[in-house]
Amino acid sequence: MPDPMLEEPWTLSPSVALRPEPFGALAYHFGNRKLSFLKRPELVRVVRALEHSADVAQALHRAGVPDSQHAAYVAALRGLAATDMIRPRPQEAA
Repeated sequence: MPDPMLEEPWTLSPSVALRPEPFGALAYHFGNRKLSFLKRPELVRVVRALEHSADVAQALHRAGVPDSQHAAYVAALRGLAATDMIRPRPQEAA
């Protein structure tokens, strides 16, 4: 059964800055002062793609993440959501 998060729109929190690093990126939240290490460039691409994707599944595809790895990336995104690095994006009115 697919994770429900795959069908939800998410985005980078407005209080978060990403700093590119050779291993991926550092994510710093200016509100809660949390620092997260995004240890894979693919994860950075996913996080950046969230804003311009209809849902998490589309962001994963845009970032080139194979379907077989979606569960691992959703787990990483849930970790980022737990510290408000990413947050649900409000649905746009049709």
